[in-house]
Amino acid sequence: MNRKVIITEDGSSSLLMQDWGETYHSVHGAVQETQHVYIENGLRFLFSQNKKEEYAVLEMGFGTGLTALLTALNAADALKKVNYTGIEAFPLTEREWKTLNYTDHLPTQETLLYKVHEAVWEKAIPLTPFFTLTKTQQRFETLCVEGTFDLIYFDVFGYKYQPELWTEAIFEQMKDLLYPGGILVTYACKAAVNKILKNLGFEVHKLKGPPGKREMTRAILVKK
Repeated sequence: MNRKVIITEDGSSSLLMQDWGETYHSVHGAVQETQHVYIENGLRFLFSQNKKEEYAVLEMGFGTGLTALLTALNAADALKKVNYTGIEAFPLTEREWKTLNYTDHLPTQETLLYKVHEAVWEKAIPLTPFFTLTKTQQRFETLCVEGTFDLIYFDVFGYKYQPELWTEAIFEQMKDLLYPGGILVTYACKAAVNKILKNLGFEVHKLKGPPGKREMTRAILVKK
């Protein structure tokens, strides 16, 4: 993979896919985008709506591990257990992830960041009393995941670059992986995608996007 570490506008790291000109996070800020889209409007919303002691979260696009790290921190703060599955076809190299500067923004979390990246693949690894991580290396097009989830972080590359990941077939898989009432959040708010989600039985909400983006999407699978 031809990619390099860059610094986004909030000072936090991301990766640039040099062949595409596409980044793993918003150039306006990796940490603030992740916090807004996936934590505030995903995980914390889930905690407020579904009063369980233990949750299952799936991330489509494990990438830099930033979303997993922030989820682990928020699970501990809320005293909620999270079983987290991250899907990634092309994991970062040790050289790449050691270049990320997330500990500058979360200075007490260097040990946890290293644990996230050093955790072996294809095995459930308890990283904290409230966070168990399973990283699995596979392509989204041939996704094979066991279990049912309360929340899905849909964080694949944009429609322009990978339209095959924004199809009805993919979102039907996402539906099948969610509990009734389960939540899918994504940075995207494309009309064609939201129409697919509605047709599949999701209640679709357009929300204010992170800095640099007007809107994002939260979709809730309607209970029957």
